Amino acid sequence: MLAPIAWSTPPAAYGPWEQVTSHLTEGLVKRGIDVTLFATGTSKTAGKLIATTAYGYAEKAGQDPKVLEYLHISQVMGAAHKFDIIHNQFDFMPLGYSQLVHTPMVTTVHGFSSEHIVPVYQRYNEHTDYVSISDANRDERIDYIATVYNGIDTKQFTVNTKPKEYLAYFGRIHPDKGTAEAIAIAHRVKRPLLIAGLIQDHDYYREKVLPHIDDDRVRYLGNVGPDERNRILGGAAALLHPIAFDEPFGLSVAESMMTGTPVIAFNRGAMPELIDHGRTGYLTDCVEGAVELVAMCEELDRKEVAAVARDRFSVERMTEGYIEVYNSILERKG
Repeated sequence: MLAPIAWSTPPAAYGPWEQVTSHLTEGLVKRGIDVTLFATGTSKTAGKLIATTAYGYAEKAGQDPKVLEYLHISQVMGAAHKFDIIHNQFDFMPLGYSQLVHTPMVTTVHGFSSEHIVPVYQRYNEHTDYVSISDANRDERIDYIATVYNGIDTKQFTVNTKPKEYLAYFGRIHPDKGTAEAIAIAHRVKRPLLIAGLIQDHDYYREKVLPHIDDDRVRYLGNVGPDERNRILGGAAALLHPIAFDEPFGLSVAESMMTGTPVIAFNRGAMPELIDHGRTGYLTDCVEGAVELVAMCEELDRKEVAAVARDRFSVERMTEGYIEVYNSILERKG
């Protein structure tokens, strides 16, 4: 299992790719599969861990990400002959090795950071298998073997049927994720807003978010870990997810629903695949539409919201999906 190395696997707080990689690794180990995880030295797994760097390059300053990434990928490929399959969770860079190793490789496409990287995926269509994390995130120029939704550890979340009045925003502080729009929605409905997540765009935070933080109606709680995540999401009347891009999946959306908290999201990307409109949350296209939907969240059955999410987005469901992918690849390879 080739993990990203910005953060540890699993991450202490932010690190969505590392989180999914960890969940899948541990899910496979529980199924009796021999898994070797290539990740940072700060990572933890019930499988075998091989560390190519002591710390992730986002965890410790002064490291060169490109150098670490090169050493990380090359170490995995140098040991390729020891494995039945290589699962690449590390974006497009390992694809160049797919013609050079005999071990079949499957790559989870977590998203496209740029249109410019799509030709790399195209070039290696015949030499690796691709898995999409939602149907919405597929590109017609790339061949996919399956769609497997990201899995979440249900044990990390508690169903809360008695929420408080506040609304929640959980995710990167970035224009793409709509932090400013979430603040506008909360102001319009006169409800408190709790914000949690990594500040990724500091100028945006200073100009669009910070002026509204008063530690009363709008609070920023920082880049929180699993325990705080469960408390914040579970206690909210609704999660606001007013994204400004076609999001490939949206872990916080599934996590929120696992606590029973419905989600109000802008109807882009994978949101229609995650949210059952009128059952587990609502889809809209603008701030005004979201404002009208906040009160309607009280009409939803939070137990049903949680049950749907736990059935659809569990680690067990994801693990089963990937085992089917592995078996299909190995049978085809003979």
